[in-house]
Amino acid sequence: MSSPSALLTGEAASSELVRLVTCGSVDDGKSTLIGRLLYDTKQVFVDQWEHIEATSERRGDGYVNLALLTDGLRAEREQGITIDVAYRSFVTPRRRFQLADAPGHVQYTRNMVTGASTADVAIVLLDARKGVVEQTRRHSYIAATLGIRHLVFAVNKLDLVDYSQERFAEIELELLDLAALLEIEDEIAIPISALEGDNVVERSDATPWYTGPALLEHLEHVEIAGDRNLVTRRFPVQWVIRPMSDEHHDYRGYAGQVASGVWSAGDEVVVLPSGRRTRVAAVETADGPLESAAAGMSVTVRLEDDVDVGRGDMLCDPGDAPVVARRLEATLCWMSEQPLAPGARLAVKQTTRDSRAIVDEIRSVLDVRTLADDASRHELALNDIGEVSLRLSEPLAVDLYAENRATGSFILIDEATNNTVAAGMVRTAES
Repeated sequence: MSSPSALLTGEAASSELVRLVTCGSVDDGKSTLIGRLLYDTKQVFVDQWEHIEATSERRGDGYVNLALLTDGLRAEREQGITIDVAYRSFVTPRRRFQLADAPGHVQYTRNMVTGASTADVAIVLLDARKGVVEQTRRHSYIAATLGIRHLVFAVNKLDLVDYSQERFAEIELELLDLAALLEIEDEIAIPISALEGDNVVERSDATPWYTGPALLEHLEHVEIAGDRNLVTRRFPVQWVIRPMSDEHHDYRGYAGQVASGVWSAGDEVVVLPSGRRTRVAAVETADGPLESAAAGMSVTVRLEDDVDVGRGDMLCDPGDAPVVARRLEATLCWMSEQPLAPGARLAVKQTTRDSRAIVDEIRSVLDVRTLADDASRHELALNDIGEVSLRLSEPLAVDLYAENRATGSFILIDEATNNTVAAGMVRTAES
């Protein structure tokens, strides 16, 4: 490899942002793949390159270890594994990418859930020598459960199986069966070698039998615009703005991030959980009023009437409002070393609203080997995924997670330690 240039200077700041997560088994090459993407798209500063060259030589790797670009913790470098979720950004002339490198070890599944929770696309790596293993199924299941609609199965280390077309075809068939079982909407298998750079940024002559896109080519063209919910209007209020100045004496605005839908002046609004109704007077930013605001934008909404609205309330479309729920059936990814049992009392945070919950029942726990629910288990251990029933002390305005990721998700918090102990996805809700 020749020494890379400084950071890419091409103009891509205004390109579409795509959030990625890489996952898979330990030693499948996730960090090396990210390092390869950063290197081959010229995202590496000269001093960074010199540092990993020196570190690779000191470790006795025998080659420039691109994984060192992402494994930032000292423990990660010493053990040669990824522990924390490492976030990296890179740009191409077509798109901007934010990439989360999730750990491969089973004991760090909770970190993988964190990294995947906001992703548009999941890149699931496999070792071509091992094929589909338990972590492949686990991480694919989690990606599907989290509502990630686009999966890329990167069959890595193809150089170690002599770029065998037969081996890739065998793995691809198994992956397509897995995607069908998980009802993945958009999936593709790509043969790569992250170490050698084959089919990562550019198509490789080493796989003349492969006619599909290189990994980066696919990522630049995957359609994510249709994934945004632009239909059901949801706006969780994060902050009430009242300047109380001479210039803005009567100003009252409600600040937050649009969870879904398109918001404009004149839209009818219901405030939940109170049920009061009014209309939008204006949608604004610090630069002035907007014609409209869509999902993901941070704005201030002003209302025509002086209704009682505070942090934790949700502004919604009256004709298509969420459920104001006191009971939830949800999928939980348990993240605590202390097991979860029925009767547990936990704090709930959903959008900008807080409540408390009692775990009425643990209905089943996922068997990762078969991807079937085990109804004989009634306790969640660290990294388990299960179906639970929750009873809320205060109502929450929720949608089903399958219909709205922003308002259908929540976290559970242990109030004694203030630790986040679970990520939850609403399956059904009752008032």
